[in-house]
Amino acid sequence: MIWKSVVGKIWGTILLLVSVVLFFLTILLLQFFENFHINEVEQQMTSIGNKVSKIISRSHNDKETLTTTISEIIDAYSVRAVIIGNDSTYWISQQENKLPKLSKTFFKKDRTLSQALEAHKQVVKQGDFTFTNNGQTTHNKMMIVGVPLTFHSGEKGAIYVYQSLDVIKHATDQAKKIIYIDAGIAIILTTFFAFFLSTRITAPLRSLKEAALRVSKGKFDLTVPVLTKDEIGELAVTFNRMANRLKANITELNQEKEQLSGILNGMADGVMTFDRDGRLLITNPPAKRFLYSWRYEQEEDEQTERVPEPVANLFKQVVENEKQQADEMSVQGRTWVILMTPLYDQHQAVVRGAVAVLRDMTEERQLEQLRKGFIANVSHELRTPISMLQGYSEAIVDDIAGSEEEKKEIAKIIYDESLRMGRLVNELLDLARLEAGHFQLNKTEVALGDFFERAVGKFNALAKEEHIDLKLVGPNHKDDIYIFDPDRIEQVITNLVDNAIRHTDKGGAVTVEVADQEKGLFVRVTDTGSGIAQEDLPFVFERFYKADKARTRGKSGTGLGLAIAKSIVEAHHGKIMVNSKVGEGTTFTFYLPRKLKKV
Repeated sequence: MIWKSVVGKIWGTILLLVSVVLFFLTILLLQFFENFHINEVEQQMTSIGNKVSKIISRSHNDKETLTTTISEIIDAYSVRAVIIGNDSTYWISQQENKLPKLSKTFFKKDRTLSQALEAHKQVVKQGDFTFTNNGQTTHNKMMIVGVPLTFHSGEKGAIYVYQSLDVIKHATDQAKKIIYIDAGIAIILTTFFAFFLSTRITAPLRSLKEAALRVSKGKFDLTVPVLTKDEIGELAVTFNRMANRLKANITELNQEKEQLSGILNGMADGVMTFDRDGRLLITNPPAKRFLYSWRYEQEEDEQTERVPEPVANLFKQVVENEKQQADEMSVQGRTWVILMTPLYDQHQAVVRGAVAVLRDMTEERQLEQLRKGFIANVSHELRTPISMLQGYSEAIVDDIAGSEEEKKEIAKIIYDESLRMGRLVNELLDLARLEAGHFQLNKTEVALGDFFERAVGKFNALAKEEHIDLKLVGPNHKDDIYIFDPDRIEQVITNLVDNAIRHTDKGGAVTVEVADQEKGLFVRVTDTGSGIAQEDLPFVFERFYKADKARTRGKSGTGLGLAIAKSIVEAHHGKIMVNSKVGEGTTFTFYLPRKLKKV
């Protein structure tokens, strides 16, 4: 709407102001012209009356000649006149017009008009007069001027000059028409002038408005043209300075925001910020993963804004106590420590929100458990052979064995247990050196075909003994040469194949597949054994971890073989992984990158 704009308001204000001024000016002019015409007619009729009165008082002519002379004077001004004497003798002008011929009776009946006869005073009266002419009552709006006179003979009388007010009204109407036309022209000119002036004034303001809209949309690359040197021009200059300053500030804020975003995204810990009402404002990737895991666990929509109950309770404590609070919660098997700190409003010194730092303590907790479990596992693994060594040694010392065969059997058990203890100690030393980074790999050129045939072939006898079908598939090109530590890779293969045979029932199969691919060397050891439970899969490469919780001596090893195998493969910059289903079998796969291949 134009009336809601500055142009419309200025335009309307000017029009209203000019219209009000013209309205009162028109009323005053109309009143002035109306009074002016009435006064002019009154003065003219009075002048006529005085002139006729002087002529009559000085003339010695007869009545007929005098009447003719007076009629010529009266007719020249388009008025009528009646001359009345005390002896009831009167003369009237002979002009033919629409004015009635008034009788002496008419003037004597009106007390005001009769003053010219009785008191010999000049009278003026106007209005709507009622009189009878030829038996008919008529109404006429007239002005009547009565002037006393004295005839030459000494007779007293009066001359009444009268004229219709319609003549005055006609002149006034003409004046009104001119005034109305002038007022209309003034309104039209004012309209165009006001519109031109308002658009000229508001053109820079519209430019400022458009520029402000663009600035509100984040477009700061603009300059408002400075068209004048008045206040609007100064406003444009100030706006340009403001836009430049805003651009600089926004640029600085964006840089700080990007820097803060980079810091938050690069943090290993999760960060969440809350406002005064506990609404979540900012989260970084680790915090998003935490919320996703919690919502998945609670089977809630990913778009929900609800936060975990422990976090919400922690926020309430922070707001109420205005102190840092900490808590710990478990989500999807991972342990999170939450440290929440209040955020203060610098001006009002009240809590305006809080920031929470979430740290994934799962590995620390696992390492703590592993550290505790390591001592228990080592003690457990050493206690059994030590107990057996002690027991069988006492049997020899007490000479319990009755025959040489029994003594040899006892000595063989002692020897086997000592070998077992030696293997455990050696494996512990190897694992410690691997994890500490002090393990030296003796890399050399290895022909894949001969290496895998020898490494797998040494288990043929054991496989036949256990009635298990052991097969080697590949490599594709047996003459290919790779560079790695053959002893350590053979240790990996030995551990995987030995585990596969020990956990496969009679009639089963163990397959070693070697594939020399573009990315590197892939080795898969697949068995048809009992498989590994899903809950045990994430921990099979941990030290001393055994799916067999009973830790029986039969098929159970030390629990260090897979941990050592993982460390050896990773020392070669490779990866090892496991897939298994209970009752269907297990597949161990390790990969050595091609970059170790000799060029």
